[in-house]
Amino acid sequence: MGRCFHFYMDIPDPDVIYHDGYYYLITTTMHFFPGGEILRSEDLKKWEHFSYVFDKLESTPDQRLEGSGYIYGKGMWAPVIRYHDGMFYVAFSSNDMGKTYLFRSEDIGGPWKRSEISGFYHDLSMLFDGGKVYLVYGNTDIHLTELNGELTGPREGGLDRVIVDDSGNPVLGLEGSHIYKVGGRYYLFMIHSLRDKWRRVEAMYVADSLEGEFTGGDIFDNDLGIRDSGIAQGGIVNGPCGDHFVMFQDSGAVGRLPVIVPFNWQEGRPVFDEENTVEECEFTGLYGSDDFADGHKDFWQFNHEPDFNLIRFENGYHITTDKVVRNIFHAKNTLTQKILGPVCQAEVTIDACDLNEGDFAGLSAFQGDYAFIGITKDAEGFHAVMLSNKSKGGPWDLSEEKGLLEAKEPVSGSRLTVRVVCDFTKDQATCFVVNDEGLKQIGTPHDLRFRLDHFTGCRFALSCFSTVSSGGTAVFRNFVYGGDNA
Repeated sequence: MGRCFHFYMDIPDPDVIYHDGYYYLITTTMHFFPGGEILRSEDLKKWEHFSYVFDKLESTPDQRLEGSGYIYGKGMWAPVIRYHDGMFYVAFSSNDMGKTYLFRSEDIGGPWKRSEISGFYHDLSMLFDGGKVYLVYGNTDIHLTELNGELTGPREGGLDRVIVDDSGNPVLGLEGSHIYKVGGRYYLFMIHSLRDKWRRVEAMYVADSLEGEFTGGDIFDNDLGIRDSGIAQGGIVNGPCGDHFVMFQDSGAVGRLPVIVPFNWQEGRPVFDEENTVEECEFTGLYGSDDFADGHKDFWQFNHEPDFNLIRFENGYHITTDKVVRNIFHAKNTLTQKILGPVCQAEVTIDACDLNEGDFAGLSAFQGDYAFIGITKDAEGFHAVMLSNKSKGGPWDLSEEKGLLEAKEPVSGSRLTVRVVCDFTKDQATCFVVNDEGLKQIGTPHDLRFRLDHFTGCRFALSCFSTVSSGGTAVFRNFVYGGDNA
């Protein structure tokens, strides 16, 4: 019986290596900074936050949420991590920049040296082989391209060919490449969808040489009883725990959740156990409480690149606004952390004494269809408010609508403690005000949805934004993460 491991947390596009006693996993971080998060584990079940690869990319206006620009659903996509000849490598494409970045370091904890690979390589994988370096990448048409010695672009006259073709797939063609050399043969693992419906399926193609024909097909069409959406898109890793696939599953509002599946090699082909147990992974340093006494803990990431001129950590997290916006999506310096399912909650106290009229400060279940609970100031004083959004456009379209005001109630004073409870068995968020009498629900339970506008799972987020005049300040104190998994 196979022993599988499940992450109840949004860790999309995982790529894993084993080195010197640890498994290292890197994940897509898109529009969150710092980016290129690396996790590590000794046993594939217990994982901890290890490091980030970069603090920022290009500091463009869109990456910094200047004006009306943004990079939601873009940024850093589908990284690859490799170790070769004393050097660690991380590479990925950036969809807003149309570029491919390469980071390298002799120490996986950094510092990392950044460079660029000329061209744009979707869902790329790297292969070091016989003194040469190759990229495999693409969607539907999967390309193999040899790089030059400096790893700055394709080698002139080097190998450059389409090695697999999934033309005609009406749902999703092959992508998410992971290539390895095992036992002298070349193994390419990818995701695509069944052609009659959306369902993740893992495929494998094999060749005896990089110039030869890659042949193969689907090897894993299973959901392990977790959720009927398939498990696919990932690579393999070998370590003291044996051989494993590290793939992921679309899991609703909580995001895309990795699943680690053991296998055995038989006649040059991965073979999976017919019966499996699924165990939940345990995490350290990926989420939690924070008092913001003189900084923030490493599990926090900013939504877009932060503007440090507008924030400080001193007995709380202080945010000052510098522009007027329509909704939470354009609020600079929103601080976020991942959520661990299936049910969890977060609570924070907001000091709003320095807000301007028309300002909002609060805690949200943050994604395209968000739920926000917080405090606002108007001519009549301070009010507890619950805002929500249900996107009406296409799956890629970010809503520019004002949040729907579901509830507004006057509060005495300028300090308010609020709570959000997320239940991913229902994909709902419920908002509360916390007072001396206990909890008071504000608004109605709000349906959360994973959409391609953000392309990320739901997170807890702390935001302050102005709708009338900029310059107001909110202070967040005593963030408390709670729930069954706390």
